[in-house]
Amino acid sequence: MTVGTTSLARANSTRGEWANFAAFLKQPALPERANAPGLASLVAVLRLLLLDLAVMGVLLAIASAVMAIGIDVPETALAGVEIGPGIIFAVIVFAPLAEEIAFRGWLSGRPGHVLAVLVILGAVAMAVALGGGSTDPGALHGAALAVVGGMLIGLAAVFALRKRGRMGWFAAVFPALFWLSTLGFASIHLFNFPADEMAMALPLVLPQFAIGTMLGYLRVHYGLWASILLHLLHNGAFISLVLLAGGAA
Repeated sequence: MTVGTTSLARANSTRGEWANFAAFLKQPALPERANAPGLASLVAVLRLLLLDLAVMGVLLAIASAVMAIGIDVPETALAGVEIGPGIIFAVIVFAPLAEEIAFRGWLSGRPGHVLAVLVILGAVAMAVALGGGSTDPGALHGAALAVVGGMLIGLAAVFALRKRGRMGWFAAVFPALFWLSTLGFASIHLFNFPADEMAMALPLVLPQFAIGTMLGYLRVHYGLWASILLHLLHNGAFISLVLLAGGAA
């Protein structure tokens, strides 16, 4: 990592990538720009996937041990739900896209990215105000137009400001923003549990906190596509375990 660019040297091995990730966690720093997409970046995603699976394996083993000694843990929203194509699509495709845009789309600190996320979130809020809980076709149509319009304006902002680098003030406060983003990402998963069990569910969002750090690292060093891909693969592994467990039962 250099003082001028706060960028990490490319890793030549899985161990090297993990070492870069550890160094980033020790001192989060925002690169001027993410590395361009390519084979090396894809390999970095796969290396972080191995780390993610290892961490998830340890956490699952701990959870299994806790349940084995008779301690009850809250059930997630998926418990008892028949997992069909719609839920699989939502978990593997929609959730990674939406959550990465909301929690890490802006983490590059570049004006176009920050503005785009603000516009899209504003459009989603408008859509909820227009059509949330409504069955009126006109309201739902207006909500859909708000979301589509927000996305188009956001993309236009990214394109128009594509040559602008990270903002200086953003880079200065990046460590706090990185950890807040990671904490917010983990915290929102508490809503997967009943409201009266959220306090007990706090340890159960440790997996989301752990992968949130990896997603943040990938986002700023390799681009938003990289964090979306790891998120997709992580959720795919999770839903596969759920389906396998259901089949075994």
